[in-house]
Amino acid sequence: MHVKREDLADARIGGNKWRKLKYNLQRARTINQSTLLTFGGAWSNHIAATAAAGERFGFETIGIIRGEASTQRNPTLQFARDCGMHLAFIDRATYRNKASPAFIDELHRRYGDFYLLPEGGSNQLALKGCAEIVPDLDLDFDLVAVACGTGATLAGIVTAIKPEQHAIGFAVLKGADFLSAAIRRMLVDAGHHSSSNWHIETNYHFGGYARTSTELFKFIKRFHSDSGIRLDAVYTGKMFFGLFDLISKGAFSRGTRIIAIHTGGLQGNAGFPELTFD
Repeated sequence: MHVKREDLADARIGGNKWRKLKYNLQRARTINQSTLLTFGGAWSNHIAATAAAGERFGFETIGIIRGEASTQRNPTLQFARDCGMHLAFIDRATYRNKASPAFIDELHRRYGDFYLLPEGGSNQLALKGCAEIVPDLDLDFDLVAVACGTGATLAGIVTAIKPEQHAIGFAVLKGADFLSAAIRRMLVDAGHHSSSNWHIETNYHFGGYARTSTELFKFIKRFHSDSGIRLDAVYTGKMFFGLFDLISKGAFSRGTRIIAIHTGGLQGNAGFPELTFD
């Protein structure tokens, strides 16, 4: 098995978040939008990456954060504020309507004109950026694995792999059966006929988004000790745990050439003080 170190692409915007933002930033610049507005939770990698990208490339940034304002003391949101992002906190019931036209109109009344980035940065331009991961893989492979939140990274990869290659997304959300349909819609919108050379693994969420366990922490620490590579507890730790478990159970034919995508997100480990690396 080989690891594609997307986490090393950029110290502040690295991982798949840079891939998702790339063409969105170009689009915002082309249409003369100077403000980016997006959504995320209190520990969102996307919020941190958007704030950093805005600071670097000269965009104002607004983050609509799920939850109470008391969460703003965590390192992720402090980083976003240090990058100049304006943070606005909304309750979870309101947040569920974040994509509704009425709510978007209200945001425009409040903040004026802006370039809208969906939660996780997941749109068709994000798929275009994530598809570019595949040409950067220097080795021939049979199977590529990636952690799955919204599914856009997996969808982008699926548009770029060969029909005989296979992609697996490891869902980090509990009850993520909806992801397969969501990804199929993304692929259709991208003009890519839904294919059978990908699937979602839903058995390695460890209780849900940002939920963990002692077993997961032990695996992440052992993985670091063996490889020197740090994983995060929200995304990549779960993906690598699931991949190793499937390998141990003989889920793949002997000789299968596997590439696992390390999508970054290490900043989120600050939310787990018990996860330390010696």
